[in-house]
Amino acid sequence: MRIQREQVVRAAWTWVDELGVEGLTMRLLAQALAVQAPSLYWHFPSKQALLETMADALLEDVARTRPPGDGWEPVVKGVAEELRRALLRHRDGARVFAGTFVVSENTLRVSELLMEALGLLGLPPKEAGWATFALLDYVLGFTIEEQAFGAQQGEGPPAAERMRTLALSRFPHVARAVDALVDPDFDARFTFGLEVFLSGLKSRRAPKAR
Repeated sequence: MRIQREQVVRAAWTWVDELGVEGLTMRLLAQALAVQAPSLYWHFPSKQALLETMADALLEDVARTRPPGDGWEPVVKGVAEELRRALLRHRDGARVFAGTFVVSENTLRVSELLMEALGLLGLPPKEAGWATFALLDYVLGFTIEEQAFGAQQGEGPPAAERMRTLALSRFPHVARAVDALVDPDFDARFTFGLEVFLSGLKSRRAPKAR
């Protein structure tokens, strides 16, 4: 049976959703698809190549249209929110994406929209590029932690309880903020961090010529 590239990617995501990215191997994926391993290697020469294609697929619907609103800020905020939602659609989505460096229509489309918006802010190309990577790093890092937090629930005493017990004995400033540090409202936490990031970008706005 000739298997299609898209079938492999869909099956790989199904496998990751069930067992996590560590459980994904080419051998087990071939068994799940009822094919021989060489059939997979015809499309993907390595597991890394498969992961890169899986990561690229996550961006399929990101930055397809310009987020509503005037100026640069709604665009940067909107793309960040779209990317987070895309990563959260699959278990370990952020970890899969973070382990790749994909050059594709999808990745460049996202970068193009962000860099265009940052140009409107007044950042030179170098800073616009670095800011784009910094934003992607924030979204990826946040979402990795968000997905890990969900996966760890039920494993031993709650994190807040463990942190509070230790903090009360030696770390008073942490003790006062324990509830905030383990707050499961990831939407609010993401928005806060994104607003901090946007404020930092505003501080780098190019001064207007006199």
